[in-house]
Amino acid sequence: MKFQIIPVTPFQQNCSLIWDETTMQGAVVDPGGDLHRIVEAIERAGVTVEKVLITHGHLDHAGHAAELARLLNVKIEGPHKDEVFWLERLGNDQGRMFGFPPGEVFTPDRWLEDGDTVTVGSETLQVFHCPGHTPGHVVFYSPTAELAIVGDVLFRGSIGRTDFPKGNHADLINAIRSKLFTLPDDVEFIPGHGPMSTIGDEKESNPFVADKKFG
Repeated sequence: MKFQIIPVTPFQQNCSLIWDETTMQGAVVDPGGDLHRIVEAIERAGVTVEKVLITHGHLDHAGHAAELARLLNVKIEGPHKDEVFWLERLGNDQGRMFGFPPGEVFTPDRWLEDGDTVTVGSETLQVFHCPGHTPGHVVFYSPTAELAIVGDVLFRGSIGRTDFPKGNHADLINAIRSKLFTLPDDVEFIPGHGPMSTIGDEKESNPFVADKKFG
């Protein structure tokens, strides 16, 4: 599986274009804004997008999902149904909170549960429900590509914020250590913001969740 990171919105959120090299079918993950940049990347890569995937309902990740899905005539999959709280606030509520123009409220065509899978061409991604940053946050993992798209759960040297409404620090730590840290150390991950890292590096040195912190 191939991927391209497309930074969007004033928060420089990592929107991802992922695709199956064999079929050239792909998906856009977390189109928070700057749709012209996303569409240009799709056209340059020669990818046929078949769906939009959403990790969580914050405006910088999901604000333009409905518009892109309409433009490409595709369906939206994810996040987990516990994310209704945030998706219903993609309009003016979140816009005021983050200082962004309002996004568009939507209901995904498919809610995702822990243990589900999603397909991208002939590739299959595993779904992990990883609450804490938001209640319905999900992570997408490709075992064959050894790649995870983790949204705002985990970052290089940091973790997601839990001070927003319905955030929960203990849930976030548990999700990282019980789900992400069970993946092979060589797995690379695309975070919602900032540079990529590997699971092994974060287990070794992340000051919030490293193994040594938990004995």
